[in-house]
Amino acid sequence: MRWPSPWSDGFPGWHLECSVMSTKYLGKTFDIHGGGMDLKFPHHECEIAQSKASNNVNPVHYWMHANMLIMNGQKMSKSTGNYILPNEIFSGENKLMKKAYSPSALRFFMMQAHYRSILDFSNDAIEASEKGFLKLMEAVNNIENIVASKTSTINVKDWKQKCYDALNDDFNSPVLIAQLFDAVKYINLLLLHKATLSSEDLQEFKKSLKTFVFDILGLQSEINDNSASKISGVVDLLIAMRNEARVNKNWALSDKIRDELLALGIQLKDGPEGTSFTIN
Repeated sequence: MRWPSPWSDGFPGWHLECSVMSTKYLGKTFDIHGGGMDLKFPHHECEIAQSKASNNVNPVHYWMHANMLIMNGQKMSKSTGNYILPNEIFSGENKLMKKAYSPSALRFFMMQAHYRSILDFSNDAIEASEKGFLKLMEAVNNIENIVASKTSTINVKDWKQKCYDALNDDFNSPVLIAQLFDAVKYINLLLLHKATLSSEDLQEFKKSLKTFVFDILGLQSEINDNSASKISGVVDLLIAMRNEARVNKNWALSDKIRDELLALGIQLKDGPEGTSFTIN
């Protein structure tokens, strides 16, 4: 996605400056050149013409033009005050967002739309996306708690191929993210012992998931081992209190613990081997 530019880039000198900078740092020919849809013509055509005239080669193999950001259903504009700067999102010092959001939460939000699509930026949309982002990070953290079995009931290679198919489809990040949430479902099933992975498949699953999340999408985990351990400890304590309430037939307290945890995004799951939880 392309953030609105604070300066004009429609004059010839700007095209020449871009060409000189790209040649200095990337060479006469490089793979990918990005930019907004509004730069397809005449900005990039002018850049191509100047580069070819100067170096006698086609400067770029692939041009990727991202669509525009809009805010609350309207075009971003300084004159109307309907705009926000990235640092204001991260600090929370603005009048449009209810709170501060991390760079990775914002990145995840933007990749839930295809880069050629218009993205409507609003507090409600990014807040909903942040919940999904944290759920994904929690699952990635929990994958370390999975124990390998002798056999696999999940086809890791098939899941991995679907992820690569999404990337090869014009970097279809929304479809890739959908596949990552399939992985979240698999992790929850594995933790509940309702699915199994062999040692070989588990290692491939771990490596592939982290590659897609961290290396390809460029996200950063915001759940460290220490905080995750503290959350787990608190929830385990509440589960023990709930179990005691159930033994004493104090159903009101039992239901209150379950419902208030659910309101916080923590879902308890009762099974034959006891009570487990997932963070939604």
